[in-house]
Amino acid sequence: VQLQASGGGVVQAGGSLRLSCAASGRRFSSYFMGWFRQTPGKEREFVAAISFSGGNTYYVDSAKGRFTISRDNVKNTVYLQMDSLKPEDTALYYCAARTTSSVLTSLRARSTPSSYDVWGQGTQVTVSS
Repeated sequence: VQLQASGGGVVQAGGSLRLSCAASGRRFSSYFMGWFRQTPGKEREFVAAISFSGGNTYYVDSAKGRFTISRDNVKNTVYLQMDSLKPEDTALYYCAARTTSSVLTSLRARSTPSSYDVWGQGTQVTVSS
């Protein structure tokens, strides 16, 4: 499977962006999907994740109420709608897939980069103040 992220850009504080991550392959609906972000010199940070059917979503506290993760299993795409953006949201955003069948049973597991085995190339989000 391959992941292709897009939708990043430059936006003023308070603005919105929608990131997309298109996946190849026929088993997308069986992949647990996540979004992470990273700034220079820092570790990759969990942002949001979504279950196979989209029925369960998970967020880092700083994203709750502002970001929405969703997926379209027909289009093999996962989205991250980001509203009320802040300068501290500036980062390179990555989408990731967990293609193994075992279930992640804790938020800690869902938010750990090593729980995901396929990564996209990243899309830059810059929020100006």
